[in-house]
Amino acid sequence: MAAQKTVDHKYVYDFSEGNKDLKDLLGGKGANLAEMTNLGLPVPPGFTITTEACQAYLATGREPDGLAGQIETHLESLERAMGKRLGDPQDPLLVSVRSGAKFSMPGMMETVLNVGLNDQSVVGLSAQAGGSGGQAASGGADRFAWDSYRRLIQMFGKTVCDVPGEEFEHALDQAKSAKGTHNDLDLDADDLRGLVDAYKKIFLKHTGREFPQQPREQLDLAIRAVFESWNAERAVLYRRQERIPADLGTAVNVVTMVFGNLGPDSGTGVAFTRDPASGAQGIYGDYLANAQGEDVVAGIRNTVPLQELAQLDRTSYDELLSIMARLEAHYRDLCDIEFTIERGKLWMLQTRVGKRTAAAAFVIAGQLVDEGLIDLDEALHRVNGAQLAQLMFPRFQLDHEFQPVATGIGASPGAASGTVVFTSARAVELAAEGKSVILVRRETNPDDLNGMIAAKGILTSRGGKTSHAAVVARGMGKTCVSGADDIEVNVPAKRLTVAGQTVDEGDVVSIDGTTGKVYLGEVPVRPSEVVQYFEGSLDPEHIDNALVRAVHRIMTHADGKRRLAVRTNADTGADAARARRFGAEGIGLCRTEHMFLGDRRELVERLILSRAADEREAALEALLPLQRADFVEIFREMDGLPVTVRLIDPPLHEFLPPLEQLAVNVAVAQERGEDVAKEEALLAAVRRMHEENPMLGLRGVRLGLVIPGLFAMQVRAIAEAAVSCARGGGVAKPEIMVPLVGAVQELETVRAEAEKIIAEVVGDSGVEVLIGTMIEVPRAALTAGQIAEAAQFFSFGTNDLTQMGWGFSRDDVEGAFFWRYLELGIFGISPFESIDRDGVGRLVRIAAEEGRAARPGLKLGVCGEHGGDPDSVHFFHEVGLDYVSCSPFRVPVARLEAGRAVVETDGSDSR
Repeated sequence: MAAQKTVDHKYVYDFSEGNKDLKDLLGGKGANLAEMTNLGLPVPPGFTITTEACQAYLATGREPDGLAGQIETHLESLERAMGKRLGDPQDPLLVSVRSGAKFSMPGMMETVLNVGLNDQSVVGLSAQAGGSGGQAASGGADRFAWDSYRRLIQMFGKTVCDVPGEEFEHALDQAKSAKGTHNDLDLDADDLRGLVDAYKKIFLKHTGREFPQQPREQLDLAIRAVFESWNAERAVLYRRQERIPADLGTAVNVVTMVFGNLGPDSGTGVAFTRDPASGAQGIYGDYLANAQGEDVVAGIRNTVPLQELAQLDRTSYDELLSIMARLEAHYRDLCDIEFTIERGKLWMLQTRVGKRTAAAAFVIAGQLVDEGLIDLDEALHRVNGAQLAQLMFPRFQLDHEFQPVATGIGASPGAASGTVVFTSARAVELAAEGKSVILVRRETNPDDLNGMIAAKGILTSRGGKTSHAAVVARGMGKTCVSGADDIEVNVPAKRLTVAGQTVDEGDVVSIDGTTGKVYLGEVPVRPSEVVQYFEGSLDPEHIDNALVRAVHRIMTHADGKRRLAVRTNADTGADAARARRFGAEGIGLCRTEHMFLGDRRELVERLILSRAADEREAALEALLPLQRADFVEIFREMDGLPVTVRLIDPPLHEFLPPLEQLAVNVAVAQERGEDVAKEEALLAAVRRMHEENPMLGLRGVRLGLVIPGLFAMQVRAIAEAAVSCARGGGVAKPEIMVPLVGAVQELETVRAEAEKIIAEVVGDSGVEVLIGTMIEVPRAALTAGQIAEAAQFFSFGTNDLTQMGWGFSRDDVEGAFFWRYLELGIFGISPFESIDRDGVGRLVRIAAEEGRAARPGLKLGVCGEHGGDPDSVHFFHEVGLDYVSCSPFRVPVARLEAGRAVVETDGSDSR
């Protein structure tokens, strides 16, 4: 990121100079304002200061050379176009100063409206607004001017000078209380003039200076404040949550003010070209008469549905619908539109590709294909695995016992039950204790982001589908009900009242983000239709369910496009059967150590601790038929599909009694004079085998080499089970995976013994057994060319590869310090959740390339949990693996992402 640019570098663009493809430079808002301007839509004139200017400012703490002059040039051009000067006492030009990053960050950065107002220009604004409308108009214009001025001082004070926002709110509440009203519209011009004086005193108290009266100073300070808001705590937190790069910076848009608060023939609103919650076609949005934009998103007054604008102003309504249709056809997607009507004149303030729920994403993608606006490749590109995973969550199972106590607006779907909390701090605190919480607020604001992230669901008594709570919740996939105005929220008392009942902090409520209904207590849930579809109980071709049909259509296309096969991690027949219903094409990891728990633990304990050959052989003989039966069950469920069986790989502490507890038990028994000969022998054996770091100790291939017969028993059980299935008419395709190999000699030793047993058991049955290894030790990745000489396949165990590559104990570090690493930005996401491409990913890439160089056609897969992570699936596609393997529930996600990886790599034309 360059700290300085030459003086002739272009930092400022008029709206007529940009287009929607310049989001990197102009931010999303500026690029789209430029696009609408060039389409000839009614956009207030203005200009955009680029993200490069922001980057330079943040790097040096001062504006880059040339920026001030370019702003002056564009401001003069704007003044000529409008026939007004910024802050002119007689006829002032006023502007808004708005942030606009490449990626939408709703409410996270700053905006200042009405820049250019001062003690003189407020009088000129009133005169111009009153025009020749007589005394009544003049009185209304007076109110409008002073209302605009108090808004500027409030926003400027909070945004630019860090004046506590609650002090302004308190002064406003006092003014309304003195007037005997709860509605700010009931305040007249004199009330607002007094409020301006109160706001000025608050400003002076906190800043030590009078509110700035120079319009250009207001503009310059507002621009800097927007630059600096890029690194505000809430913006940083939001970027981390949404995985938005930290070095992009924000553009700044300076836009001529148009006013929705000029009276009943004015207003402001937000519109969607389709329902962002369900994807249904129709007219969706909110409108608020006699208001400015922040009144809508803040939810301080409840809006009316957009359709009601048809009765209030039919001309503007029809024009708006026409523009909405044009924008959707132009962008080929759901558009989110902000508009203002100033005395019957419609102005477009913003458009963007709208945020939507997971369900709406799939439904809209299918609709746009049907309408010929996009093809199936583009439809696949527009949905993602995280959205699909959301659709697989359960829904409420309602019956007559559960009656809603309130109904708000279903702003972000899903079902959530939890403990009621009234502050973000409390939400974070209880969530850290493992509790599910519902954050209840009158309305949320950007400072609530921490609590919204921590909560299972969000409930507000104010606001609509475009309120802060709704937009942020939809972006995060959180369940949200907004505008439940029957609920009275009392934050200081930590309680809400609804339908004559009181709910205190700590009580449980349930919210349905689809229907908007609110229930007292915990409501049971039912499986989602999408899961039922994957399990085969819903036929997408014969049900009236737009979502299931869309999921089926896009999943079918993804399966047709993808190169990566998708297997599952399964240790039982039941898991294998479910994964196969979900579309798994085999098992990539069958963990045999899980088969030695429960009633079999004692046999394994005897096997590991035994020093006598006959005791060891007896334990192995007892385990063989149990293992064989396990494999028969799995092979039958996966008939015809490959099954990769990992030979036993337990850290010893998972099977042996805890040393400390065993020592205490023996000491207590000795003190009581009991016969403890057997326990003493066990204690001596455990002490002999005890390891300080069992994750790096006697496990995996090392255990198989140290305990004679252990791997041989497992290989025999696998081979015998495969032959049994073949003789029963089935097809078993076993792949034996040797874990924790770090040197080719280890694998060669195990393979030599295994091949003898396989040849003996398989005979002429036609069963073929592959032998390969798990690449989970960094040395194995770095010597993959040698190891491939002895391996028929590699499967990357990315959990252990991450653990050893980073030197992290995955059992300990997540709770110990990962939170701090995430907070500091050292991690954008846990490396155990999404593959570390630069470090661990490089080991995978090296092993894949060198392995295939030594053995062309070497089969490559991954069986760590990264196999079901959407971003990691794309990486494994890039590296050239043959398959990914993940838990059964994540199989559909991996299938979808494997298809998306092909589309994104190919960069296919979607028109």
